[in-house]
Amino acid sequence: MPAQILLVEDNPGDVQPTREAFHTVDPSIQVYVAADGPAAMAFLRREGGNADAPRPDFILLDLNLPKMQGCEVLAQIKGDVDLRTIPVAILTGSENEADIARAYELHANCYLNKPSGFAGFKSLMESITDFWLNRVKLPQHQG
Repeated sequence: MPAQILLVEDNPGDVQPTREAFHTVDPSIQVYVAADGPAAMAFLRREGGNADAPRPDFILLDLNLPKMQGCEVLAQIKGDVDLRTIPVAILTGSENEADIARAYELHANCYLNKPSGFAGFKSLMESITDFWLNRVKLPQHQG
């Protein structure tokens, strides 16, 4: 079964290169996008029009989002017994030490800075694919 990734990102200028980079690395990877925190939580909880949404294998989460900040989304994911085992990588432009510390306090699995240019996105998505989708063993989830 192809890997399922949820990208929580409101900036189309970051969504497009992330999607293209994953497609270049492995065309079978399915990337779903939520443009804000409430949309991400609805997707993950299969609410509203998301009844058939897949459970993602991995979540890329921006910190600066409309409606609900990324740390709030992270806290909800890691506080939900049905979602907390999904690895969440913060993917943000912030290099603020307080943001980094807060993300890890909320149990982010890693903190990554957004690259510049397509080559940077491709390199980062190659690393994510290799490590998180190919090497790491994650618990199987039913449902």
